[in-house]
Amino acid sequence: MGEYHIVISADTHCGAELRDYRPYLESRYHRAFDEWADGVERGLEASAAAFKGRKSPRNVGVDGDPVADGDRNWSMDRRLREQIADGVVAEVMFPNTLPPFAPPASTALEAPQYTDNFEHRWAGLRAHNRWMLDMVNQAPERCAGIAQIFLGDVEGSVAEIEWAAENGLRGGILLPGAPPDSPFEPLYSAAYEPIWAAAEANDMPVNHHAGGATPSFGNHFPASLAVFLIEVRWWSQRALWHLMFSGVFERHPNLHFVNTETGTAWIPEVLKDLDSFYHRMKYSAYGSEAIFGGPAVSAMSMKPSEYWQRQCYIGASFLRPSEAHLPAEIGIDRIMWGSDYPHTEGSHPFTRHHLRLTFGGMPVDDATTLLTTNAAKLYKFDLEALRPLAEQHCLTKDEVAAGIDYADVPEEARGCPGMNPLNQREPAPA
Repeated sequence: MGEYHIVISADTHCGAELRDYRPYLESRYHRAFDEWADGVERGLEASAAAFKGRKSPRNVGVDGDPVADGDRNWSMDRRLREQIADGVVAEVMFPNTLPPFAPPASTALEAPQYTDNFEHRWAGLRAHNRWMLDMVNQAPERCAGIAQIFLGDVEGSVAEIEWAAENGLRGGILLPGAPPDSPFEPLYSAAYEPIWAAAEANDMPVNHHAGGATPSFGNHFPASLAVFLIEVRWWSQRALWHLMFSGVFERHPNLHFVNTETGTAWIPEVLKDLDSFYHRMKYSAYGSEAIFGGPAVSAMSMKPSEYWQRQCYIGASFLRPSEAHLPAEIGIDRIMWGSDYPHTEGSHPFTRHHLRLTFGGMPVDDATTLLTTNAAKLYKFDLEALRPLAEQHCLTKDEVAAGIDYADVPEEARGCPGMNPLNQREPAPA
């Protein structure tokens, strides 16, 4: 029958139901939490009435993405059942639902009210991390959970990184963004050096996910949602050059950095541009590049593309068929496939169609690297423990390699970018 792929998704999402976070908060925050939760529920009810039958903000996650069927976030039984049915046997788990004291989802496009109470926001993120630990411990061989940190408390974030590492949250940490309207220093600030050092020392990947670095787009403009969708990935992509040119990768060569759900096609051109900037800043005797960028690049011993090849990754959610040629250009060992479960734009429940559509015709070893090897190595999955599940539920390598005609993709699957007709392979030249 042939060898089976051990399919690992490097991008899924989870979170507790609103009030289920309460037991994970320190007791001194319980009264404030109850008041906050009451306010969130009132706001959701008002928003649902205003939407008048359209998709309710109850279905919007903390990163602005839609959430289908809320209990997919917190029911491990349902999650494992649906993932197995979809041919996925392991996953990396990002946050999704609102943690305690976060701004309500109905105001997701407005600037977060960080200045209201840093202490409470950080307490809420720590509560999520402890909930996450209980969640993944229900299926530790299949789930790698990601812990959240808080840029407003560097010392506390270092302690949280160490706690997460000690307790087996091997997904690493979620790096928040610091857009221009944030109250925090930008990611290239030296203030965050202890965070990079702690992540490297504890072998915790630093994950940066689309949607977590955007500034306010305002809810009152007709184009707000459209502009958010157009720009959301770029705001997270920029963390890559912020860390490169501030010397983070130079000082911490064993630090692993992952851009997830930020697209894939942008990488080759951006690396080319960054290398060009680096060369002009470092080797030009004259000009604004040398004046403005010289001090930064003087401490960089490698080109940006070389740092990329040494320690950076893409979490390529629903890799498009039109992008199937890119791994050879970007680096086959730098890309990890993701399904984006349970978001409505993800490949579930048509992942088998998606895999055959995107990876059909790709060399089997390359497909194995993208679907299994890279994520298993970075996030420490035990492939021998997963193999029996894969042999029951995953596609064989021959089945994926054989591909599928686009006409055989169900109409309802085409909302996923990986199965959208605009993202098919270019036709072969006549």
